[in-house]
Parts: sequence; C-alpha cells; structure tokens
Amino acid sequence: MHRSDHPLPGQSLGRQTTVSSLHFGVAGARPKAYVQASLHAEELPGMLAAHHLRGLLEAAEQQGRLIGEVVLVPVANPIGLAQRVDHKSMGRFELDSSENFNRHYPNLADAVFDKVRGALGSDGAANVDLVRLAMQSHLRAWQPATALHGMRKVLLGLACDADLVLDLHCDCEAVLHIYSEDACWPQIEPLARLLQARAALLASNSGASSFDECLSGVWWQLAQKLSAALGQAAAGVPIPQACASATVELRGEAEVTHLLAARDAQAIFGFLQHAGVLAGAPPELPQPCCAATPLAGSQTVKATSAGIVVFRAEVGSVVAVGDPVAELVDPVAGTVTVVCAEVAGVVYARTYDRYALPGDDLANIAGSIAFRTGNLLGA
Repeated sequence: MHRSDHPLPGQSLGRQTTVSSLHFGVAGARPKAYVQASLHAEELPGMLAAHHLRGLLEAAEQQGRLIGEVVLVPVANPIGLAQRVDHKSMGRFELDSSENFNRHYPNLADAVFDKVRGALGSDGAANVDLVRLAMQSHLRAWQPATALHGMRKVLLGLACDADLVLDLHCDCEAVLHIYSEDACWPQIEPLARLLQARAALLASNSGASSFDECLSGVWWQLAQKLSAALGQAAAGVPIPQACASATVELRGEAEVTHLLAARDAQAIFGFLQHAGVLAGAPPELPQPCCAATPLAGSQTVKATSAGIVVFRAEVGSVVAVGDPVAELVDPVAGTVTVVCAEVAGVVYARTYDRYALPGDDLANIAGSIAFRTGNLLGA
C-alpha cells in the first residue's frame, strides 16, 4: 500500500487542506475498485468502515491476493470535516457556497462525447479505453478556482477509470440501504446481499448530479448519445457499462461502532472478491433482504404542520398505505396531527429532529411503483 496526498487549491493564506488516497495493488491492474467515505463529512460510519477495510486490504496485499487495483479514500471531505457552527459539525454543505458536497458534479458524457465520437469503433474494450483517456484528459485540464472544486477534481481523477465505485454515506436514522443506477444493478446486487441491505433504490439519473452517478452515468449516457447520433448504426459501436457505482448508506449517523464497521468492511471485501478484484474464494451470497425498487417510487413523508415529532413507525418497519408514520403534536392548541404513508414499503430512513415545521422531511418509504419525476434526491 502507498499513500498519496493531494493538496487542494484556493486556500486562505496560511492554510492548506489535503485529500489523502490509499492505493493497493498495481496501478492499472484490472478490475479497479474505488471506495470513498464520508463525502458528507458528518456521516462517520463509512469512515470507520474504511479504517477496517484498510486493514483487510493491507493483509490481502501482503498475501499476494490483489488481482486488480483498489483506491481507498477514507476521508473524502476534509473541507467539511473541519466545518463547525455553534459546536455542531456542518459537513453536508460547504459554508462558503452553500453547495451540497455530493451534488454539482460535471456531466462527463457531455464533456467527452464530441472528443471521442469520431474515434469510436467496433471494439468495445478499445472504446472503453478511449473514453477513460478522454475523461482523464478533461479532468487534468480543469483549473478549479476553489478548494471545493479542487476536491471534486481530485476525487473524480482518482475514480474516473474505476470499474467499481462505492461512495459510503449514512442517513440520520436508518436501516442499511443502497442507491444505484438501473444499469449498475446486476453488478451491485451481490453487494446489497452481502451488506443485507433493507432497501435498494434505483434510478437512471436522479437529477442530483451526485458523485456516483457522475461516474457510472457517463457510460449509458454516451450510449444514448451515440444512438441518437447514429441510429441503428450505433449497434456496431458498442459502449459497455464500464463502471458500476453505488451510494451505500451505512445506517444512521449515531451507529458508529467497531462491530458494525468491521462487519460492513468484511462485506465490501467479499464483494471485491466476487468482482474479481481480490483472489480467494468469495463468500456465499445470502438471500436478499429486499427487492430493488425505483427511487421514483420512494415517498418522502413531510410534515403537514408545525409540532413535536413523535414517530409511530420505526426504521425498518414495513407499512401499508394509510398506516401512521408520525404524529405532530401542538402543545399550545392541544392538537395531534397524524401523518400517514402514501405508499407501501419499508421505512428506510427518518430524521433525527423531533420538532418540525410545515414541509420538513420526516421519513422515507421505499415504494415499488414509480410516481415521482425531477430531482429525486433533494438537497
């Protein structure tokens, strides 16, 4: 293993922020896996899981079990990790720009299509190499003016040629769940089994321009662009889905324990074995704990009035349409407003706030029938 440090630009006088990456195996070996943790910097379960995964990868490397390459970024957001307001961590949004650290990533398909279109041919593997070189060239030419943009450039530069990308997050209070793109699900499904995910939410472009979709989306988007440009002739110019990505939500923010982190790291390690990144007999895949459902079928349960939040549904519980999810108590008026499920499914996440204003997000339910459009992830 070797460590690389990547200084970020645009710092205030006398200050330097650095992203560090840990590299296992031989650079350029395939398959390549990229794993990062805590892009939302207050979401710490992923950071601890990365610590445990590092130990497993170091041992595997010493034993000569690295077939491919693994890049691990255990602290993906040093900017947000240092942000505190009134003694509280503020790692989801950059304070200077108010931008979500996991939004506003560039559309790489748009960036490289005109550059590669004329050179693509009938060899899918050669097309993948061509596109990866074009993405790397585009990112090298990017001159970020701020530390935030510089951090995005560093992370994308480390991950843009990866076959597998895992972005480790968590929610406020939650069961383990996964977000991925439809095109990635065949490759990501074993990970969902190994992690025993209780919800797997799929979309093709959630509208959020998130880190993971920036990397896997480039491939199916290029295929669509080529089809629109060439029509039936595009069938002779294959663009394989060369990157499978997922955002892995490792339960809730307070669930930071060595027991859970070690279990999650072992599951990710086993997934890398299944993907051929690591040698050795991969673990047997357990039965899935959930079926994949469309992200567009997920209900965000919202407060209909101000009040004290008293939940009637626990995370992990399965609710039917009309079941109570939460109560909003107004102790001045002496009223209790019940907010109910509008879809049937598992309650996979909920807020830790216990006072809400009208329109505040309270919980999420993984429904099986798509009904939403537009930005499916929100702020």
